[in-house]
Amino acid sequence: MVIEGRFPSLNDYVDAERANRHVGAKMKRRETARAEAAAIAQCLPRFAGPVAVRFLWVEPNRRRDLDNVAFAKKFVLDGLVAAGVLEGDGQRHVVALQDCFEVDPANPRVMVEVVDVDPGR
Repeated sequence: MVIEGRFPSLNDYVDAERANRHVGAKMKRRETARAEAAAIAQCLPRFAGPVAVRFLWVEPNRRRDLDNVAFAKKFVLDGLVAAGVLEGDGQRHVVALQDCFEVDPANPRVMVEVVDVDPGR
């Protein structure tokens, strides 16, 4: 799955929460809905068993710390659950997470791959 653009960082989210809890909640809803819409539009299959999720965070530059960028996996995982791709995002359903990072000033995006770790189910 490819989600165009970049997500807010952890610092952006914390700043929004500190400004007003409703602003932070609105950001969470908006970004989760963006991930959900991408999953639905790209017809991702549903996974019933445990999965590993790989993220390729393609940023426009190297300004943001990697941990701040990868925080957005919360929005993506919640979007995958909302879209019905994953049954849940707890440890029974998601057993591994992997983050990789690249820079592309012309096309920032997040590429997400969901891998079934128990394909014999």
